Amino acid sequence: MQSPFTFKHTAPTTGTGKQPALFLLHGMGSHEGDLPNLVQDFTATHHIFSLRGPIVQPPGYAFFTIEEEGKPDRAIFDKVLVYIQSFIREAVHVYDLDSARLTVVGFSQGAVLAQTLGLTLIPSLHGVVALSGYMPEFVKSQYVKQSVEKQHVFISHGDYDYVIPSQSGVESKEYFESLGANVTFKTYPDGHGVTPENQHDLTAFLHTL
Repeated sequence: MQSPFTFKHTAPTTGTGKQPALFLLHGMGSHEGDLPNLVQDFTATHHIFSLRGPIVQPPGYAFFTIEEEGKPDRAIFDKVLVYIQSFIREAVHVYDLDSARLTVVGFSQGAVLAQTLGLTLIPSLHGVVALSGYMPEFVKSQYVKQSVEKQHVFISHGDYDYVIPSQSGVESKEYFESLGANVTFKTYPDGHGVTPENQHDLTAFLHTL
């Protein structure tokens, strides 16, 4: 891989030929070791790539900086988005992935990028998982978007999330539905995190893809 990202990769232990892949994007202040436990049920069947954000953000890393709540720094966001798109396309080639079965799973900042990748990545994503994220207004209004009518999207949010308001999850749900995506939307009596019930529902969703 020629990508500038630091990442963790595990290959499936069963099956042959082109196989599906999960790409994991963590939240602000975290790292590439944070999300793999959420998808541990898929280590035998999927390639799993967990990327580290390129920006130091103690106690970990971030994928982008923010100007204000709900508004990423556009220049940095654009650059990182292109790098992640390139990473996924290169991984498809290097690891001989099934390009029709690619899913991005993101939490918080990672969820913002996962949703944006769902709208913009070519080849298109089969699945998008956005845990406690939001969709930037400039993505909705200014980005060139492709069809998501065959895309499966899982959006979840905590009712008591004071980092990213739960209304952001509702707005993402409504936005993807307006574009014709197949959306599963879940809320939980929690803050900014992933409850065991949330992980159970995420796992059930991924098994349908």
